[in-house]
Amino acid sequence: MREYKKLWWTLLGVLIVTFSILGYFGTEVYRVAPPLPNAFVTADGSEITGKEKILDGQSAWQSVGGMQLGSVWGHGAYQAPDWTADWLHRELTQWLELAAQAEYGQSYDQLTARQQEILQFDLKQEYRTNTYSQAEDTVMVSQRRLAAIEHTAAHYNALFGGSPELQEIREHYAMKEVTLPNDERRQRLTEFFFWTAWAAATERPDSTATYTNNWPHEPLIDNVPTAENIVWSIVSVVLLIAGVGGLVWMWSFFRKEDEHPTAPKTDPIASFNLTPSQQALGNL
Repeated sequence: MREYKKLWWTLLGVLIVTFSILGYFGTEVYRVAPPLPNAFVTADGSEITGKEKILDGQSAWQSVGGMQLGSVWGHGAYQAPDWTADWLHRELTQWLELAAQAEYGQSYDQLTARQQEILQFDLKQEYRTNTYSQAEDTVMVSQRRLAAIEHTAAHYNALFGGSPELQEIREHYAMKEVTLPNDERRQRLTEFFFWTAWAAATERPDSTATYTNNWPHEPLIDNVPTAENIVWSIVSVVLLIAGVGGLVWMWSFFRKEDEHPTAPKTDPIASFNLTPSQQALGNL
C-alpha cells in the first residue's frame, strides 16, 4: 500500500480540483438560469401564461414520461422529438405565415426572396429581443406572436389528446393514443413547452446569445453555435485525448512488472471433495 501512497495523493488532488470545478459551474447553472416570469402578457395587459401554470405544465409533461418521452433543451430520450426545438420551429414558421398574410396578402411560400428576407429580419428582431422586465417580472408578447403560439398549442393539444389525424405521428414518436387525457393539463403542457422555446430564442441581457447559448440550431433566427461553444468543444476533445495519452505514457514508463507466480505442483481445485449435488451434475 505504501508504494502507491503518491498515487493515492495524486488521485485525491485530482478529485478535489475536478469536483470543485464541477461544483462551481453547477452553481453557475442555477444562478444564470432562464427567468421563470410571473406572467407573459400582451400589450393590453392580458395574461397569456405565468409561473404557476408553466410549472404545472412541467408536472404534466413528467406525468406522461417526462424525459422518457422526447426531450427538453436536449435532455431526454430521442424516440420523440426535442419538444423545445419542435415547438420553436413550428411557432416561427407560423409567425412568418401570419406576417406574410398581413403584410402582403399571400402565403409565405409565394413571396419573393426579398420579401421573405424582410420578414425573416423582423422575425429575428422580435424573437431574439429580450422583453423581460425584472422590475415587473413579466414578458411582453406581441399579438402576432400570440396567434403563432395559439396555433402551435393547438397542434400539441391534438397530438397529446389523441386526435385521429395525428395517429401516425404518435406511432413514430412511440406515444400512446391519448397521451394526456385531461384538457386543462394539456393546456398547461403547451405553456411549459412554449416557455422552453422562449428561453431558447431570447437573448440574455447584455449578450448576443440566447439563454440556452443559441441551442437548438434554428437558422430562421440565427441560432447558430457561438464562438465559446466551438472553442470549448475543441478544448474538451483535445484535453480528453491528451489525458488518455498521458495515462498511456505514465503506464509505459513508470509501471513495474510483477513477478510471475510459480505454478503449484498439484491442481488446487482437484484437492476438493465434490458434494453430492456436484457429482450428480457431473453425471448428467
